Amino acid sequence: MFAVGLRQATRVLLALGALTVGALVASMAVMNASAATAATPTRHVSTAGLVVATNDGRVMGKTTGTTNEFLGLPYAAPPVGALRWRAPQPAARWHGVRDATAFAPHCAQSASPFGLASTSEDCLHLNVFTPAQTTSRTPRHLPVMVWIHGGALVTGESDDYNPTQLVRDGVIVVTINYRLGALGFLAHPALAGVPGGPSGDYGLMDQQAALHWVQRNIGNFGGDSHNVTIFGESAGGLSVTSQLVSPGARGLFDRAIIESGAYALNTASLLTAEAAGEAFATQAGCADQTAACLRSLPVHTILANENAAGYQPDVDGQVLTESLAPALASGQFNHVPVINGSNHDEWRLFVALSALEGAPVTAANYPSMISSTLGVPAATAAIIAARYPLSAYPSPSVALGAVGTDAIFACPALTLDDSVSKYVPTYAYEFNDENAPELFLPPVGFPYGAAHASEIQYVFDFNVSAFPTPLSGPQQQLAAAMKTYWTNVAKRGLPSGLGEPLWPRFDPTHQRMQSLVPPRPQLETDFAAEHNCGFWSLAG
Repeated sequence: MFAVGLRQATRVLLALGALTVGALVASMAVMNASAATAATPTRHVSTAGLVVATNDGRVMGKTTGTTNEFLGLPYAAPPVGALRWRAPQPAARWHGVRDATAFAPHCAQSASPFGLASTSEDCLHLNVFTPAQTTSRTPRHLPVMVWIHGGALVTGESDDYNPTQLVRDGVIVVTINYRLGALGFLAHPALAGVPGGPSGDYGLMDQQAALHWVQRNIGNFGGDSHNVTIFGESAGGLSVTSQLVSPGARGLFDRAIIESGAYALNTASLLTAEAAGEAFATQAGCADQTAACLRSLPVHTILANENAAGYQPDVDGQVLTESLAPALASGQFNHVPVINGSNHDEWRLFVALSALEGAPVTAANYPSMISSTLGVPAATAAIIAARYPLSAYPSPSVALGAVGTDAIFACPALTLDDSVSKYVPTYAYEFNDENAPELFLPPVGFPYGAAHASEIQYVFDFNVSAFPTPLSGPQQQLAAAMKTYWTNVAKRGLPSGLGEPLWPRFDPTHQRMQSLVPPRPQLETDFAAEHNCGFWSLAG
């Protein structure tokens, strides 16, 4: 029928994720810092006896409430100087006991509503959270959950996510930093280890290095290296999907949870990514296109010249040998149980960002906004607008939110479900709390609904929120159910358990999924119809 430029939509998604939203960012940085302080209640902290041996040396953590915390542990050498834009190298060993009671710097990024500014390249650290009294002296072989944060692969940090309530359910949680933006995903012929690749995907390599660290060391913290679940949201969910497909991740994890991560299943080619890298080099002052010039650039120059449309993985030939969509469809991925889902109103977050930046959706510009969102010509946008008429929605903003949600998130998530369920146990969900608090942005002239990233606060205590709003009683019930589902997968490979509604396996014929709605999840069978996935399947 027509071809919709979903890769263009992905670029829009990444660009919007990196928006500064004008003066909002500066005020948010202050709000974020104060909110982080306000969100962390005073609890008894102790370091007595919390010394654990790792392969690189001993570390001393702290007990905060019911959780042991080992923070800022290096899993790779600082990727600076000659190591910039190279595969992560082993961390240096140390003598004595390393203090692990404070977070390390997070990876370089500009300020945004979704992350605090940083110019640090020495950021390849992770944090380990265990139930109190679980150390190498009292091994319990607990399931391990490794969280990969989101942020469009240009922003975000591990220390925003407090996993105390997950840990209380009998798992160990590891949160990681990985290189972001151009420092993490720039592809360039001069940076390739050999001509033709690998180039780019350094952030994915970092994630694999962190998983190798877990394999080597988590047993000393009481964890089971043979029972590791990776999970992530947005770009973190895309990262989880990428690790499903990556040959280098084989054997490093045993289950996968993907939250809103199916938005870029058509992975960029190496040729396309390297062409963008050459344009970056010229713009940043390296017209000679040499690795030496690129590695000498100051961090602030790199951040100032990053692709405004953000980054995504590329088929570099080693980390990723095939685009995600065909690899999943053909079964060429790491076969582990999968939870995959999306939020009912994903794109409303990005519509709100656009409005806050001064470009609201109106009845007059609705077709052109569809065109720019999806990268389609005016004639195609008119067909889409007819399928999503303004008369069917309370506002043009909500209408465009439905278009973006369905085309970019919901229907690709269903495609992922259909693909992987043919090979592995798959459990699909839609997060459906229409009154979920908005974590990142101020109120706008339309409801956020179950917007992108709004489910995070139901899985974690989110440390940084510019607009913290407590969950209501029914929302807390949903949050408890979601945490139980997530940890059940980590423990047994399936989400259902005593006390929570049954979550059936997804199959392409019946397409049953769990609607995560307060107070108790319900079975959903009309997802494809509600999100017009038959219509979008014709978009190609």
